[in-house]
Amino acid sequence: MTGVNTARKIILSMPEAEELQHHGHPDFRVHNKIFATLWPAEDRVVLKIGWDDNNPLLKSSPGALSKNAWSKQGWTNVHLRHIDGRIFQQLVEEAWYAVAPKKIAANFGSGMPQPDKL
Repeated sequence: MTGVNTARKIILSMPEAEELQHHGHPDFRVHNKIFATLWPAEDRVVLKIGWDDNNPLLKSSPGALSKNAWSKQGWTNVHLRHIDGRIFQQLVEEAWYAVAPKKIAANFGSGMPQPDKL
């Protein structure tokens, strides 16, 4: 289980991440590109990770992840009550890399796994 406060800390730990608002919910951006949206009342985060049945992280936490109305655009629900913090961290990193400018990702990439290595 990952709590809302822990989820927020993990998301904000990403390089140059900032918290703003999107349709009444906290969102998290890098260079004004959203990579996560937090739904605190539902203990849910929506991450910029496409639903790929071959993604080992999506397979590793059954019940923790689900599709939503934006899944075709590359977004996935993460249900915080059902996900381990370590796996959540990896998913956040994957979402961040999906939108971060290449120059920033390259500068900070040495300490983090690239999405294709998650």
